[in-house]
Amino acid sequence: MMERQTSSLIRKLIRRSGLEISWADRSRHCFHSSGYLRHNARRLEHLASLLLPVGGKSVLEVGAGIGDHSNYFLDRDCQVTITEARDENLRHLKNRFPESDVRFLDMEDPKLDLPPFEVVHCYGLLYHLADPVRAIEFLAEKCSGMLLLETCVSFGDLAEIRRVSESRRDPTQAVSGTGCRPTRRWLFEKLTSLFPHVYVPTTQPNHEEFPLDWTSPETFPSGPSRAVFVASRQAIASDVLSTTLMDRQTRHP
Repeated sequence: MMERQTSSLIRKLIRRSGLEISWADRSRHCFHSSGYLRHNARRLEHLASLLLPVGGKSVLEVGAGIGDHSNYFLDRDCQVTITEARDENLRHLKNRFPESDVRFLDMEDPKLDLPPFEVVHCYGLLYHLADPVRAIEFLAEKCSGMLLLETCVSFGDLAEIRRVSESRRDPTQAVSGTGCRPTRRWLFEKLTSLFPHVYVPTTQPNHEEFPLDWTSPETFPSGPSRAVFVASRQAIASDVLSTTLMDRQTRHP
């Protein structure tokens, strides 16, 4: 009881001084921890290494968090629609990108009254969703060109989905409190049912959460295991994209 009264008093004093304690501050703290910053850097440099033709295209960014991937496309003269489900993250996005189209989008029940985009970017979101089937189908509906997908996955040769519990209070985790860890096989087959061309990069980001050998889960340290996929309406000629679900990958240069 005393702790709650003290906390309330501190908040009143801070507000009287003209300041505010906001959820956006908590979001920045979570998304800008040293681990998150390093993880984003490794993912974005890997994305750049794929040399995908995204410049000047219309882009739908799904599950943007506080927008640490948005500038990748804005700096390439893309017309970006930035979407997010959490109110505190949306407030931060609107302040950070006042000239951009920032919208609410709950991928557990996705509704977006806009035509398809040339590029759909969905990094680090799918595994925070309870229904990855509906999510991927929606992403495909909104994609007229390329879907860029990165997510946590489960090891395994079967096409299956494993669901997990996540903290609803954590701004980096599942809004619903339930996430998923599909196998790569499930993702590859689902994407293949929706796109004529599906690719797996021959390389993985330079980060320990991205396995190189999918045949030996016992050698992978405990923690998240992640994979990247590129699905496309048109064929992509590239030496760093494979049309098969590779068992072994390398680190990109």
